[in-house]
Amino acid sequence: MKAIILALTGLFAATSLVTAQQVTVLTNATIIDGTGREPQSHMTMLIQNGRIAKLTRDKIAVPPGTAQIDMTGKYLMPQLINCHGHLGNVRDTTASSANYTRENVIRQLQLYQDYGVGAVLSMGTEQPLGLSIREDSRAGLIPGATMYSALFGFGVKGAMPPESAGFTSIYRPETPAEAANDVDELAAWHPDVIKIWVDNFYGQFQTTMKEEIYTAIIQEAHKHGIRVAAHVYHLADARKLLSAGLDMMAHSIRDGEIDDSLIAEMKAKHVAYIPTLSLDEFATAYLDDPSWLNDPFFRNSLEPGVYTMITSQAYKDKIGKSPVTPQEKEALKYALINLRKLHKAGILIALGTDSGATPIRAQGFSEHLELELMVKAGLTPLEAIKVGTYNGAHLLRIADDRGTLEPGKRASFLVLDKDPITNIRNTRTLSAVWTDGVKVSDGPLAIGKATASR
Repeated sequence: MKAIILALTGLFAATSLVTAQQVTVLTNATIIDGTGREPQSHMTMLIQNGRIAKLTRDKIAVPPGTAQIDMTGKYLMPQLINCHGHLGNVRDTTASSANYTRENVIRQLQLYQDYGVGAVLSMGTEQPLGLSIREDSRAGLIPGATMYSALFGFGVKGAMPPESAGFTSIYRPETPAEAANDVDELAAWHPDVIKIWVDNFYGQFQTTMKEEIYTAIIQEAHKHGIRVAAHVYHLADARKLLSAGLDMMAHSIRDGEIDDSLIAEMKAKHVAYIPTLSLDEFATAYLDDPSWLNDPFFRNSLEPGVYTMITSQAYKDKIGKSPVTPQEKEALKYALINLRKLHKAGILIALGTDSGATPIRAQGFSEHLELELMVKAGLTPLEAIKVGTYNGAHLLRIADDRGTLEPGKRASFLVLDKDPITNIRNTRTLSAVWTDGVKVSDGPLAIGKATASR
């Protein structure tokens, strides 16, 4: 793999995006700053060189010619941060490594941005050219959400994650020594985290990652100062992973309630938790035609052909007859219970959705659905927004730059037409997205895609 990546690195060049240098003043806005503080009404935001220079209720003197925009009736909140997504693997109704092109990845980063997602941690399913795309994204050379990545994750030969779904550039070590060597190779490309798959996908595979393999991965990753995130499902696996030194759980524990001893260990070891509730919701949601099925906010997020697929009787029959469907319904129940318990205990929770891993997990919409499911689990809307903004920035170690609307931070935010604190679904009244002091999108409803064909 190393030779392939070295050959591809630097192959592509992108046109630099214009950085905002002008001064802009937004007046009469209600600010939901992402810190968990109550919203602040009648606020003025002074933006200079792409950053928030001042937030105040007082009148401010501005230079002649300064752009001033009245935000009366608008609610501003930080861009969302998705700490578990996937890029490039999905196109139309297919999931395949052949879909992974520079154009497709950039298109999906732009789609995330249209939905107010400012950063995405792609969890370990890149193809080799993803390395250069990530670097261009981080340098601001391509549009859309900023790409963070685990690059090439660690799975099991003949099992998770399935190569048939396009996950072909995955390390699949069979001995601890091979695992350590693979980590050393991967570390040279500076992944933002390392991703491991340890479960058997609802019993669909007979083989799971052996404890000595993931222990070697975690230990070697820590030697390089890299954190490890696990695709996890079972409570028993979670216990063993914690003992091995795991840093973050990239999914909910879904086969039972988390007990106090496990919560205490997670808290003592500062283990983060990314519940991906929407993954479990999407697994069976289309059986009963969810309330948002024909909402343009949802439909504009879909790849072409997916709407026809998920509303077909053949698809519903397939899901209805699947032997894992009852287990998936039970999984969401436990995911909601465990999120409520972990949040109450003070565990760092970050928003993640697993969007982009399959065509039914719509990029952009999933992140707003995740907020709604967090509230269903027992969080307040204000708490859910903090999870989806500040907590994600903290997890990605970029909280000094983004994640909240505060002086000195990037002026990157959503403009909403209705108050999400009274109803979390109002994040879907997204009418504009600003990045670094510039409006970059009029939101999902202005994408200009023909929903009837999707």
